[in-house]
Amino acid sequence: MAANDITYTGLDALLTPERSVLLLIDHQGAQFAGMHSMDPNLVVNNVTALAKGAKLFGVPTVLSTVVQDRGGRLIRQLQEVFPDQSPIDRTTINTWEDPRVVEAVAATGRRDLIIAGLWTDICLAFPAIHAMGDGYRVFAVTDASGATTVEAHERGIQRMVQAGVIPTTAGTVISEWQRDWAREETVPGMSEILFAHGGSFGTSLAWELQLLDKK
Repeated sequence: MAANDITYTGLDALLTPERSVLLLIDHQGAQFAGMHSMDPNLVVNNVTALAKGAKLFGVPTVLSTVVQDRGGRLIRQLQEVFPDQSPIDRTTINTWEDPRVVEAVAATGRRDLIIAGLWTDICLAFPAIHAMGDGYRVFAVTDASGATTVEAHERGIQRMVQAGVIPTTAGTVISEWQRDWAREETVPGMSEILFAHGGSFGTSLAWELQLLDKK
């Protein structure tokens, strides 16, 4: 999809694995320590599910941290999904001002840029709005992101929406990548993600499948 072909309606408005690239920003200990917009455990759960979904569907994923020596390393749950990948450690608050990140995303050839980050109003909003100016269609995964306050989180989302960024959630992104349960090769992986990160739905699904196995 070329920059001038970006669309927000119809079938092409939905994400596909082939057009997607994922950028995960600053999911580090110090960032989580300052996050109070929602339960940090939920953000860890959701961003881990998102990362596992990207790996399942072959979506290139770029990891980035900010001043790692002071802000802490990438959380273990994400690093374990990509054990051989080192995050790009930056000094820039706006990730999109680090040419290594921009080049890593551009090298994938994908134009649907999906971003989650801490914090929403800064580390997510700044690069999301900036990348739109470079012709990307940008999706902000709001439940895999967080901010210092509820207000900061909400204002960050509002600012992005006003700029044209598409707000979404981890479960929605993964569902768009799957799209059809007839794509059976990824169903086992989808099930594992739901069991591990789907909360009460995952628990209910596991119970239902267990009952079916007994019949």
